Amino acid sequence: MLRIDAPAKINLALHITGQRADGYHLIDSLVVFAEFGDQLSAELSDKDGFHLDGPEAAALSSEAAGSNLVVRARDALRDAARRSGLDMPPVGIRLDKRLPVASGIGGGSADAAATIKALCELWDYRPGPEVLAKLALDLGADVPMCLDGKPLIARGIGEALNPVELGFDLDLVIVNPRVGVSTPSVFSALAHRNNAPLPSPEGLNDKDRFVEWLRTTRNDLQPPAQQMVPAIGDCLSALRHAGAGLARMSGSGASCFGVFDSPGAAQAAAASLERAQPGWFIAATRTTR
Repeated sequence: MLRIDAPAKINLALHITGQRADGYHLIDSLVVFAEFGDQLSAELSDKDGFHLDGPEAAALSSEAAGSNLVVRARDALRDAARRSGLDMPPVGIRLDKRLPVASGIGGGSADAAATIKALCELWDYRPGPEVLAKLALDLGADVPMCLDGKPLIARGIGEALNPVELGFDLDLVIVNPRVGVSTPSVFSALAHRNNAPLPSPEGLNDKDRFVEWLRTTRNDLQPPAQQMVPAIGDCLSALRHAGAGLARMSGSGASCFGVFDSPGAAQAAAASLERAQPGWFIAATRTTR
């Protein structure tokens, strides 16, 4: 049994810099990944199977099996192998779903990326980087960055990735009010689509200076999302009240994150928030490098 982590993706900053003729928006986004996330297990089997469990599985239980990104990633990778003359055996896949669904922290995209990694290992299949990049992008704009899995700046529609060397980890609390947000609706509600690009990161080896720089950046999707879902504002206020040095929405929402000074401060804040808001999703975690 092969186990692969599918970590939460956090957009520390997300600038919308334009829109292509085909409707896709152009982004500049500083992305990090957390220790906390889903976990995917895979093994060779006599027939293909997909089993879903975990604390957040119920939100996906009514979804048609073929529409799940894990199944789509498996089928896309097998098709790529078949085009190169390889016939891959059946696999059994289990997804331990711990991240809230459709919440702006890359759950489905991280699961798809973990599937690709797991099956490449299990099948001993090593497609070239161009094949992998196209396959990932075809599955979704966030899948290439989740496949990379390290701090980076994503540009274009999410396919142009540039690594960022952070000299430290960030202690975060992730909060989701369990209110759905429609990503297309958030993008449609943008007041401006040609915004200033992300400035060059500062303080990459100095956490305090980096957080100061981060305060000068934005998530351009936060204002329209917050108008549509006022609970996002409640999450941000709660994080600041709990001691976050910076609180911001990730992706298109509704998940928000707070940056804290230490693991202990993040754990204490998460415990306090859980007492005050037992209906929210709340997790203390650290970023990875």
